Amino acid sequence: MNPFHISFDPSKPEFWIAVGLLIFLGIVVFVAKAPHMVAGQLDAKRDAIQNDLDEAARIRAEAERLLAELKAERAEAEKQVRDMLAAAEEQARAYEADAKARLEESLARRQQLAERKIANAEAQAEAEVRAAAVDFAARMAEQVLADRLSGAKSDPLVDRAIPLIAEKLA
Repeated sequence: MNPFHISFDPSKPEFWIAVGLLIFLGIVVFVAKAPHMVAGQLDAKRDAIQNDLDEAARIRAEAERLLAELKAERAEAEKQVRDMLAAAEEQARAYEADAKARLEESLARRQQLAERKIANAEAQAEAEVRAAAVDFAARMAEQVLADRLSGAKSDPLVDRAIPLIAEKLA
């Protein structure tokens, strides 16, 4: 016997079970409006999913906008860093030029000071040499005069040379 075989014999209980099932389904469909409720629930679920998709799209658009802003801020920051580096390099070059000028000026002052010290030392040495020469010439003249006075009368050439020596040494 086939379990799926339906017979329309009202004397069999299966017939009445089938009739009861059809009545129940009719009540559910027409009275309780089950398809409408199922469709409403499906529509609500669809609307919720659509809202979730819209929210995800809105969040994605916001994230893309934020990403674009961050990229723009990063580019601006990199530009500022490049500008700051260029300014720092230029300032370093200016400091270097200033330091070089100050060093050259200091070296020139030191050279002038050294030249003055050398000139002063030369003048002092020259004065000392002159003083030594004057002293030596005076001693020599004194000795020559003493030798001449002790041995003979004065020599007219020596007498004329003594005032000249005094004038030359002064």
